[in-house]
Amino acid sequence: MIQTKRVYEPPEAKDGFRILVDRLWPRGINKRNAKIDLWVKEIAPTNNLRKWFNHVPEKWDEFKQKYFKELDELSDTREFINSITEHLQKGNVTLLYAAKDTQHNNAVALLEYLHIKHRI
Repeated sequence: MIQTKRVYEPPEAKDGFRILVDRLWPRGINKRNAKIDLWVKEIAPTNNLRKWFNHVPEKWDEFKQKYFKELDELSDTREFINSITEHLQKGNVTLLYAAKDTQHNNAVALLEYLHIKHRI
């Protein structure tokens, strides 16, 4: 199973392999205590897109379209998908994010992208 979770929530065994998918390291999070297995900042939205979106729910659909386009054009996307596929064979994968909005953030969009475009 692949899921999303706020990085500020305590790590749990059911999280499995934990991947931070934000471009910026989350404020107040100690690298040792966060139990982050992988930080893939390259897969996050570009700074321009992130700042434009600014977690405004009314921009959500347009944000996803723009972010999906970035992912389609990004050379790191294929490697990221291969990594997730390998880890899913061993157990759960959790995409971690720092945003307060649990419904409109890049991890949720990325999960949708993985489901729709790559059937993960």
